Amino acid sequence: MKQSIIAVSLALVAGASFARAAHAPDPAASGAVATAAATEPGTPQRSRMKSCNADAKAKDLHGPDRKAFMKQCLSGKAKPAAAS
Repeated sequence: MKQSIIAVSLALVAGASFARAAHAPDPAASGAVATAAATEPGTPQRSRMKSCNADAKAKDLHGPDRKAFMKQCLSGKAKPAAAS
């Protein structure tokens, strides 16, 4: 009796794993789907974020001061320096 219960349990687990693999293939394994970050070069927003982060780090800003600086820098009100 125990052996038949174990066999049925294993069959259910195996069937569930095969069903999941058939309905939800891994897109990363096939390489068919590329992420936006991999296909696009840096967008203007990313470039702005990178340069504003570099400026904030150079100015050694932390906490509320950094938050205010980043808000102003990303809005375009301040001219960010070129990122290195």
